[in-house]
Amino acid sequence: MAVRSTGCALLNAHNPQEVMDLGLVAHLASLRSSVPFVHFFDGTRTSGVIECVKPIPYTTMKSIVPWEELDAFRQRGLNPQHPIMRGMGQDPQIYYQSAVSANKYYDAVPAIVQDVMDQVAVITGRQYKLFEYYGAPDADRAVVIMGSAAKTAEETVDYLRAKGEKVGVLKVRLFRPFSTEHFLAELPESVKAIAVLDRTKEDLAPSLPLHADVLTALSESGVYKTVVGGNYGLGSKEFAPKHCKAVFDNLMEKVPKNRYTLGINDDVTHSSLPVGPTINCIDEGMTQAIFFGLGSDGTVGANKAAAAIIGERTEFYSQGHFNYSSQKAGASTVSHLRFGPKPIRSEYEIEDSPGADYVACHHTSFLGKFDMLSKAQEGGVFVVNCPWKSIEDLEKQFPAKLRRAIAEKKVDLYTIDAHAVATSVGLPAKRINQVMQATFFNLSNILPPEDAKAQLEAAIDRMYGKKSPDIVRSNKAALAAAAENLNKIDYPASWLTAEENEFSAKVAHPSASQYSAPIDEFSSTFLKGIDSRTADSLPVSAFSPGGETPIGQSAFQKRALAEEVPVWIPDKCTQCNLCSVVCPHAVVRPFLLDKKEMETAPAGYNARKAKGGELGGLNYTIQLAPFDCTGCAVCVEMCPDDALVMEPQKYSQDTFNEHWEFSLNHVSIKDNLMDKNTVKGSQFQDPLMEFSGACSGCGETPYVKLLTQMFGDRMVIANSSGCSSVWGGSYGLSPFKKNRHGQGPAWARSLFEDTAEYGLGMALGSQQRRERLIEDVKELIEEVDSGSLVVSGELQVLLQRWLDVVDDADKCSVLQPEIKRLLAAESDGPEVQAVKRGSDMFVAPSHWIIGGDGWAYDIGFGGLDHVLATGQNINILVLDTEGYSNTGAQVSKATPQGATMKMAAGGQKSKKKDLGAIAMMHENAYVASVSLAADVNQTVRAFKEAEAWNGPSIIIAYATCVDWGHRHGDKAMVLQQVQAVESGYWPLYRYNPADAGKTESNGFELDHKRVDEKTMESFVQNENRFTSLQRSSPEHAKMLQDGMKQTFNARHEQRKRRAMGDEDLLEYLKKQMGEQVTGERVTVLYGTDTGNAEMVAKNFQFEMKRRGMKAKCLSLNDVSIGDLAEESKILAIVATAGQGEMPKSAVKFWQDMETFLETAPADFLKDTKFAVFGMGDSSYVFFNEAARKIDEAFEKLGGERVMQMGMGDDQHPARFDTELEEWSPDYYDNIEAPEPPQELSPPSHLVEILSPEDAKASKVITSYEPAGSKAVKMSVKRSTVPEGYERAIDHFEFDLTGSGLSYDQGDSLGLWPSNSKEQVDICLKALGLNGDEVLNIQPIDSNRSVPLPEVIPARMLFTEVLDIAGWPKRRYYEMLKLSATDPKEKEELQHLCTKEGKADYQAYTAESYTYAELLQKFPSAKVSIGNLLDYVPDIKPRLYSIASSSRMRGDDECHLCIIKNEWTATSGRELVGLSTRWLSDDLHPGNEGPIPLRACVHPSAVTMPETHKTPIVMVALGTGIAPMRAFIEERAAAKKDGEECGDMALFFGARNRQEYSYEAEFDQYQKDGVLQNIVLALSREQKEKIYVTHRLKQEKQLVFDLIHEKHGNLYLCGPGGNVPPQVRQAVVDAIKDCGGHTEEYAEKYVQEMQINGRYNVE
Repeated sequence: MAVRSTGCALLNAHNPQEVMDLGLVAHLASLRSSVPFVHFFDGTRTSGVIECVKPIPYTTMKSIVPWEELDAFRQRGLNPQHPIMRGMGQDPQIYYQSAVSANKYYDAVPAIVQDVMDQVAVITGRQYKLFEYYGAPDADRAVVIMGSAAKTAEETVDYLRAKGEKVGVLKVRLFRPFSTEHFLAELPESVKAIAVLDRTKEDLAPSLPLHADVLTALSESGVYKTVVGGNYGLGSKEFAPKHCKAVFDNLMEKVPKNRYTLGINDDVTHSSLPVGPTINCIDEGMTQAIFFGLGSDGTVGANKAAAAIIGERTEFYSQGHFNYSSQKAGASTVSHLRFGPKPIRSEYEIEDSPGADYVACHHTSFLGKFDMLSKAQEGGVFVVNCPWKSIEDLEKQFPAKLRRAIAEKKVDLYTIDAHAVATSVGLPAKRINQVMQATFFNLSNILPPEDAKAQLEAAIDRMYGKKSPDIVRSNKAALAAAAENLNKIDYPASWLTAEENEFSAKVAHPSASQYSAPIDEFSSTFLKGIDSRTADSLPVSAFSPGGETPIGQSAFQKRALAEEVPVWIPDKCTQCNLCSVVCPHAVVRPFLLDKKEMETAPAGYNARKAKGGELGGLNYTIQLAPFDCTGCAVCVEMCPDDALVMEPQKYSQDTFNEHWEFSLNHVSIKDNLMDKNTVKGSQFQDPLMEFSGACSGCGETPYVKLLTQMFGDRMVIANSSGCSSVWGGSYGLSPFKKNRHGQGPAWARSLFEDTAEYGLGMALGSQQRRERLIEDVKELIEEVDSGSLVVSGELQVLLQRWLDVVDDADKCSVLQPEIKRLLAAESDGPEVQAVKRGSDMFVAPSHWIIGGDGWAYDIGFGGLDHVLATGQNINILVLDTEGYSNTGAQVSKATPQGATMKMAAGGQKSKKKDLGAIAMMHENAYVASVSLAADVNQTVRAFKEAEAWNGPSIIIAYATCVDWGHRHGDKAMVLQQVQAVESGYWPLYRYNPADAGKTESNGFELDHKRVDEKTMESFVQNENRFTSLQRSSPEHAKMLQDGMKQTFNARHEQRKRRAMGDEDLLEYLKKQMGEQVTGERVTVLYGTDTGNAEMVAKNFQFEMKRRGMKAKCLSLNDVSIGDLAEESKILAIVATAGQGEMPKSAVKFWQDMETFLETAPADFLKDTKFAVFGMGDSSYVFFNEAARKIDEAFEKLGGERVMQMGMGDDQHPARFDTELEEWSPDYYDNIEAPEPPQELSPPSHLVEILSPEDAKASKVITSYEPAGSKAVKMSVKRSTVPEGYERAIDHFEFDLTGSGLSYDQGDSLGLWPSNSKEQVDICLKALGLNGDEVLNIQPIDSNRSVPLPEVIPARMLFTEVLDIAGWPKRRYYEMLKLSATDPKEKEELQHLCTKEGKADYQAYTAESYTYAELLQKFPSAKVSIGNLLDYVPDIKPRLYSIASSSRMRGDDECHLCIIKNEWTATSGRELVGLSTRWLSDDLHPGNEGPIPLRACVHPSAVTMPETHKTPIVMVALGTGIAPMRAFIEERAAAKKDGEECGDMALFFGARNRQEYSYEAEFDQYQKDGVLQNIVLALSREQKEKIYVTHRLKQEKQLVFDLIHEKHGNLYLCGPGGNVPPQVRQAVVDAIKDCGGHTEEYAEKYVQEMQINGRYNVE
């Protein structure tokens, strides 16, 4: 209807046959009339239906082509041989006349069309008219209609005429131009009342289009009749005979209703006509069948094939109509099939009268959801795909309502386990179409069995012949197996009165749990209605005008589609969260539980201690949603630890649904503990998109889900039409949701054509509103400052702070809640009101335009290009599925050369458009190309950088699609994305304009440099879109696909060169030309999973270049083993994944290296110096194993080692930095690196001293709360050794009430100490401060993860924040050297920083000089506070093993046992550690009462046994007794509660008995039977020193019995050194000697203990 004013003639076809015939009419009439034609017909009802059509042969068409008119048409085309001009500008003098000159052509159209219709009738025998009347010649009532409803109207007319009514229908074909003459000629004069039906809605128009035309035609002709109009069928709403009868009935009213609606309940404006019961207009002999299936299970395809078989190869006519859900694959479909001896006029779904002869349920999730037998005919057939055969099983699984319906309808009931049959013949379990189709033909007897078999096999050849012979064979085998597995069910008569039982009651609400969240009203109304296919009856009043809906309905859908669901194996999991990142439906999630949550968890709930210092006191679990999972197994493929396995859905639903619902609804979201812009941290954010209707294994949804985790609380999404708008924007089924604060993505869809402009408009609107808010806030503050307005001082301060950080969304998010709270309390003056009106803009929205490649590369490219050119701060995410995946995988400009798609069945001939290269030409836009599973860290980094860039950004995401036909099915996403990158098919890069001109590559980073041609071959062979062409046309496929590979290789080469700096590029080109490359260079290699190793490697590269050295940085996977010998110096930074595995970016390198090592010469790297720094976690058995392997490989190849391997450890307070800061200076010395530039870098913070009058001074903090710390109190401190004993050992007790902290066995309590007054005064004096100054600290170029306080007293900064009493690393000496002005001091510092001065530097270190003391020692080094902030670390919490059990003591009480750390420096001065001095000397709770402190809980790396039945061997030295006390108390509490407890043995070592803390307690526990064995090793209490390792050897039988025979656990805590290996050897010896085992067996046994968490060293 929107094209009515375009000047095109509009010709309407009513059914598929007319589509065929009138297509020819439109073409010929256009030639003869010289008027363009639009031939149109109903969408779903006509274009989507399968019906019998008689085609017109081309030779027949040719006989009526007007050749002269065709030649004249062609002559009017632009041609330089007869040049003309067209489309010129016309001024007002001539335009009008020119337009009217075409009238005669339009006037001639009706006669021409009718003439052509007559010609077509001659060659086909089918006569058409412009308007065609059907019905009583003397009718008094008539309906005017066009489209598919015309045939339904014909049926209704026949039905009413049989009952004596005089009615008829006037069918419209030529809608424009509307011929009044032809219209009146067909309309019987007897007609008194006319109803016009329009299948459209035009708001604000007085009449709908067809209605208006009829009124005009009658009025202009002087014919006066009652004419009413209305609309029907919008959105494919049903129009059946009962609806048509309602229209005729309305005409009988004295005053018929006008502008009515039909088929809905309009309870708002009361426009709807009442509709009566179903009218049976079906012809005798008609067979009707209804199939309830799932999208992508093949049901619809099989039914289309069945309709085609019957319609083409029998005497029957056939019709197939298919009702799809608005979601993607996996949503429900309902197929309506009709077969009969007469042409089928029923253009509507099967109704309850006469009903369906055959009903099939293809999935068990439908049993409690759909009323499937409501349209079944009595005595019909009902087939259910399910695994149940017995009455007992069916009564448990069939809801009572369904059983009653079966009995009432007296249907013949059959069951078949189609999933099992499909699996048995080698098909995926979900591909049940051939099984169910064969069942239909077997039971319906439409065809003789042998004919049916032959026809079905032929259909399989046609449908799957292009895929693979194996698929064809499996599908044919499924046909044969169907009949053998069909079960006839003789159900009892008692089903007539069936009631729900314990089992069947759950079928209606299978996922319901005591932990489930209540469903909201909107979801209850719409989601449940749409999902159960009953929303058709919803009244108009249920809807909001404009189409706005809340978000968050998908959480209640529970589709239960999967045949198998992943199950988590906690003891294999390394807590990387990668499974959660790639999950397409957000059904795999990590949760963090505190102790109280663990205590209330359902029985059998699996969780393990969370790893990472930020997660202290918490437990980690992976939970999976058994009723939401689609069973794609992508998470299983992604898991590096084999910690997920697929299990039957029923097992998961019965076992884990309670766990999921508890986690989802009763475990708090702990999203503030880790950086959300990291891979692991992002997954602890609530995904604000979940359970979408996307296909199983969808490659699009993980990207959008990840976006919502990073920015969802402030996202605005402009979504293009396509897949993402279907799974993301189906009415009543929204997968987007709010967070706990009520925030979430705001989403709206636009057309393909204008998505980019649509999103740009939103961004401009937000920008304008936010700029207005900024001005309003400034005006309010000015009014307050002038005294003309009074608001609370707190609000004033917060608003000013907001203005200071207005461009930092995260900081604004922190301020927003409190500002809004304070605003609400203010009076409503105009200034305050203005700010309130804009208060939803305190946080800048993050605007995203999201769409597929069909939009971005093709239809919407112009708009996308325009948005990039504007410079507006807006982000674009292109989900590149390389084709129009939503409409059936048609070719797009993103489709690669050589791929077969719809509209490119012979293979795509053109090259894939390089959208990223085009976008980078703008230079002002951030551009990235990502592939999630190939490099998760790169994707997260790209999202973060794109959103941070104050300008346009575009991210092109490789989104795998099931339409590609991967041989591994749904789970292939991971392999596809990895192989695409490794082969060079898909690039990984980032172009950041912020770095343009600042980096050697001018802002361009190629994140995967090395490609593998073998992987390309594997990649292509895995996908049917490539292999189908190889089978059908091998030579053509080779030509196209070779071209594709050459194109991608050439583009990769271009990108590789662009990513190089000038020096690297020159060297590279010389190599390419065969020239000799000279000059020293360090090649820094890295292997990483999370990006930390890459960051360290690039820091090394930066520092080397800063020192004037040549250096390049590469991923290990980007290096060819053969090129290593060309490198003079190699530095490898290597992280370790899982239990000793290579990180992802080093896997391929190591595979090549292992092969190379088998035959490599021993001197291969003889001219290469190397060093390796490992980054690992010492809580794992294979600590830094990946680095160790690479280190050994370089040595084996003859490389010259310049450093012992560095062992970075995440267990250290500063993680790997602890070791790195010591290792790095020695490395630079050993490679003889030049000194760094002799100038201080500008400080990262600007620090100014505020005067008391400065307004900023009022913001000074009065107390400092370190990030991650909680308020606790020290309540008890007492000595555990006799007074005057040489070593101070104290017992401490802490009150954790109200802190939210909880702890488990083995955890540590972290305490933030304060620096001594002495150290602070030294520092203040050196800086010329007295401590009372108020400092204002503003970040300039800070990379701190936690910002410093903005306004803080100087004394507090040096007492509570900076670790000035710590021991400086060499970089601090270098800073002092650059700051010193005294020549002698400068010389001494210079010496200490050199290789020659290393011994003297080590002497300084041995003397334990602090940061403060070095300032005192070198007074001429006038260091600024800003420099100190960069060179002095913050005070870290000191960790102490907890010595109590929360089960025994309660959650709010925590004990520590700490020895005072005292030593003598080389100069003889007595020193004490910062924290133990603070605890011992400064804190006295007995005198002062409970003392407030800041603390945290740090999770232990030890693994506790799952049950107290497990024996425990404890080996403790000194205060290592602390965690053992906790273990013993825990077991004592368990024993008290009646639990069965295994034996415990304590081996304790100390100098003498005075250091045996808790002796009396332990003796009592031994008497109570909790602690069975206490073995002491008091080294100084006898002549010969006896250590704990001696006792272990003496008691080796005890050790063997508890460890080996009773499968106990061992725990070692205390000083390191030689003790851990000696203890381990003692255990190995015990197993060997007492068990008679070999050394090899004993070693392997202990190693397995370590891997499985049974052998723990703290």
